[in-house]
Amino acid sequence: MPMNGPLMECVPNFSEGRDMRVIQQITDAIASVSGVRVLHVDPGYATNRTVVTFAGNPNDVVEAAFRGVAKAAELIDMRYHHGTHPRQGATDVLPLVPISGITLKECAELARQLADRMARELGIPCYCYEAAAYRPAFRNLAVCRAGEYEALHDKLTDPARQPDKMPADLSKVERTGCSVVGARNYLIAVNFNLNTTDKQIAHAIACDIRESGRKVTDANGNIVHQSGTLKCVKAIGWYIEEYGIAQVSVNLTDISITSLHVAYDEVCRCAALRGVKVTGTEIIGMLPESVLLDAGRHYLKPVTTNVSPSKLIDAAIHNMHLDDLKPFIPQEKIIEFAL
Repeated sequence: MPMNGPLMECVPNFSEGRDMRVIQQITDAIASVSGVRVLHVDPGYATNRTVVTFAGNPNDVVEAAFRGVAKAAELIDMRYHHGTHPRQGATDVLPLVPISGITLKECAELARQLADRMARELGIPCYCYEAAAYRPAFRNLAVCRAGEYEALHDKLTDPARQPDKMPADLSKVERTGCSVVGARNYLIAVNFNLNTTDKQIAHAIACDIRESGRKVTDANGNIVHQSGTLKCVKAIGWYIEEYGIAQVSVNLTDISITSLHVAYDEVCRCAALRGVKVTGTEIIGMLPESVLLDAGRHYLKPVTTNVSPSKLIDAAIHNMHLDDLKPFIPQEKIIEFAL
């Protein structure tokens, strides 16, 4: 049945990607809210992190998110958590995304209310980020998560770093860590696979492309900032033992400025300059259909007239090697198809 009325998507990232029994209990809690549809579950073994995508009426989505967070707080103990992905809480990041019939501003207000409830009822300190941020610096997820779980004590005691929503009772915080709750437009999380195991090469490519770039030394020995080549792009490099390869892990925070195919082509270019190749692309979670249609048009140029959407999607999958590590099934990975 198609969903009707205002629609909102939630894409929480839980710090558990190895124990499917834990993941199942969390997704069951989310799905227990009538009218909410779990669209996709994407666990990662090496990252020890699971991305869950679900959608529905805004109020139902918020309730489902709260139930998922509560179950994660019950099952995940951050004192014993390890993984390659940056993290600071059992529910690490929880963004609300407008689909239709609701504005980003309205999602931001719901996110603030959700963060307040998580602090009051579950004892979880929460940062509010992106459109829901109270402080300009905390719009940036990386600022909220700086130091990760290991900096928990400093974050809770330093007024400049303290979460926006603080519980009265901090007795559970060592177990749950902090969460980052907010509202944003569509973000694409993607890993570009390299034909190397060298994490340093992957990190260097990440610095080449990401908007924040890197710190370098000028002719006078002063440290200066050198921007990367792509706007609205965050990136890090890592080695994934699960696959036996290094990856450039990227967040495209505004696909109207930097699209998936532009990022892919640029990573390929930078990788070639460093003597390695991109073998494929791993999409984490889901993405809008328009992203693949635009990529298909890009790779089929100049022959894009009268090309069907399915052919454009096939061209995007083929040219960016979206099925390099596992099958890419459009019905499962494209938001509009799942809805």
